[in-house]
Amino acid sequence: MNLPNKLTIARVIAVPFFIAAYMTGLYYVAFVLFILASLTDMLDGKIARKYNLVSNFGKIMDPLADKILVYSAFCLMVQDGTVPGWMLIVILAREFTIAGMRTVAASEGIVIAAGMSGKIKTVLQMIAVPLLLLTAALTETGVYTYFNLAGQVFLWASLVMTVYSGVEYVAKNIGVFKE
Repeated sequence: MNLPNKLTIARVIAVPFFIAAYMTGLYYVAFVLFILASLTDMLDGKIARKYNLVSNFGKIMDPLADKILVYSAFCLMVQDGTVPGWMLIVILAREFTIAGMRTVAASEGIVIAAGMSGKIKTVLQMIAVPLLLLTAALTETGVYTYFNLAGQVFLWASLVMTVYSGVEYVAKNIGVFKE
């Protein structure tokens, strides 16, 4: 197994530790784990492209690992009221729609690559989560309101990009459903 794939697996393995830290109120630890896991996402892609280590495993698992990490955080944040439940529903609806389209396309031998707007959505989400984690970690100080405001801005921006990228994806690939 190559290094980029090992980094992807490390990101998935980090998720239960992130969840445990968050659920026990160790928000600084959760923050560090989330940042490190997010950095593996950036690093594995760069290494895979630079050294021509792109693999089918990586094509499937890299975006899945991102989703497991980010949506685990969002689920925890819905539970404590940081993220509205309806927002997570919109985000997941987009993901399920695109996953369904990719499955149909794959059954026809068509591979649909991720678009730039979807990548921007992921980056915005990966910025929103640590900012919101810092909000939780710093609630005892007056500084937390700044992180909360920034986190909410990035959360809403990621929601807008979620909807935009979903609509763009469906519009560009609607032919998958034509008989």
